[in-house]
Amino acid sequence: MQPTSHAFKQNVHRALGDADLQKSLAFFKAGFAVKRDEAAARLPEFEALRDTGIAIKKHVLAHLDFYLERFATNVEKAGGQVHWCSTPDDGRKAVLEILRTYGATTATKSKSMVAEEMGINEFLEENGIEPVETDLGEYIVQLAHEKPSHILAPAIHKTKDQVADLFLARHKTKRLTEATDMVAEARQFLRPRYLAAGAGITGANFLIAETGSIILVTNEGNAELTQILPKVHIVLATVEKVIPTLDDASTFLRLLARSATGQEFGTYTTLATGPRRAGDPDGPEAFHVILLDNGRTKILNSEFREILRCIKCGACMNACPVYGTVGGHAYGWVYPGPIGAALAPNLIGLEEARHLPNASTFCGRCESVCPMRIPLPKLMRQWREQEHVKKLSASRYRWGLGLWAFAAKRPTLYAMGARAGSRILRCFGASRGRFASLPLAGGWTATRDFPAPEGTTFRTAWARRGRSG
Repeated sequence: MQPTSHAFKQNVHRALGDADLQKSLAFFKAGFAVKRDEAAARLPEFEALRDTGIAIKKHVLAHLDFYLERFATNVEKAGGQVHWCSTPDDGRKAVLEILRTYGATTATKSKSMVAEEMGINEFLEENGIEPVETDLGEYIVQLAHEKPSHILAPAIHKTKDQVADLFLARHKTKRLTEATDMVAEARQFLRPRYLAAGAGITGANFLIAETGSIILVTNEGNAELTQILPKVHIVLATVEKVIPTLDDASTFLRLLARSATGQEFGTYTTLATGPRRAGDPDGPEAFHVILLDNGRTKILNSEFREILRCIKCGACMNACPVYGTVGGHAYGWVYPGPIGAALAPNLIGLEEARHLPNASTFCGRCESVCPMRIPLPKLMRQWREQEHVKKLSASRYRWGLGLWAFAAKRPTLYAMGARAGSRILRCFGASRGRFASLPLAGGWTATRDFPAPEGTTFRTAWARRGRSG
């Protein structure tokens, strides 16, 4: 996927002016985040589960090489094969080689953000192999020639009317308006593709070192058909997905669905261990795992290590006021929202993704709902510091910050300046009580007025409040 994170500001303006997107986001805001809070409140041990999950992840990251080697050994014992891939290009080539070995000309796919990170669909099409997305949201964005806008709900940016028009144009049938009818229509078109596919490509929510198994969590059952019907099952996963045991998986599974969609448990939770064995009624003839690094081991040895605890639940973006206003495509790469703002600069470079860590109110909601308590505001702040040190931000911002820092280090000077500024603004804005425009505040006044202050500073008002209380 070619990133457009450098054009974040332009992307945002388009998103704010997109009436259909804003309509979809209004529905989204009233969904997952509320259900997550309700599901967490119903489980008395939810916070204890978070503590356990964090401890497991910290342990794994401290011994990642051991658990990856154990996972690979057990995959091979079960008859599968592991491909160690440093870069997305290595991963793409490994997938293509497997598909050509088995003569596959089509491949069904279940939802996988790693596949997006690798750009696998475009690559396969360029090499004469047709990828078929089977997750309903992914199927919709594939038909629309778009990218997912959310890691859980890829087509959350689409309205029902837009989907109806899309299905009419691509399926050449009558226009349906009921969601259940559109789901049935998509199923009708997808079912034959499962049977015709030469290979199935899935992601993996977790890799179990103890058994060499993968765990898939879905709500549609498409991943199960994708992995058991074709001759070969290809798993795409990044190295930090490994966990020690099946018992550990139970902890994460109880956290994942509640944090993601507010469910008690995923509708379909499936374990796959190697290819079909003698006596098995179904399953693939071959089982291949693509283990992608793509900078994760570099992150492991950096100040951003904590981000590797992420279990890709999407809770942070569900709670983020910025994501809820501009949607996922504005972020310009695979992972949107707070997790993308902290992760993308690691993977595609700060020069490309420097706007993303600045796209935060630092309200802290993302960290509070993250099941792994990843300190996302802290990580984004660290990227902001690096942006400043590397002089990637505009010079006027650096000068302004330097001027503020100069005054902030001198409390008396700062207080005098604040009082003077407040009184001046009060004097000029008293008649209307607000400013339609202000020098150096164009980002604010472009969309709303700036309220005229009361002629006093926040520190003075706070002190008065303390005395009166």
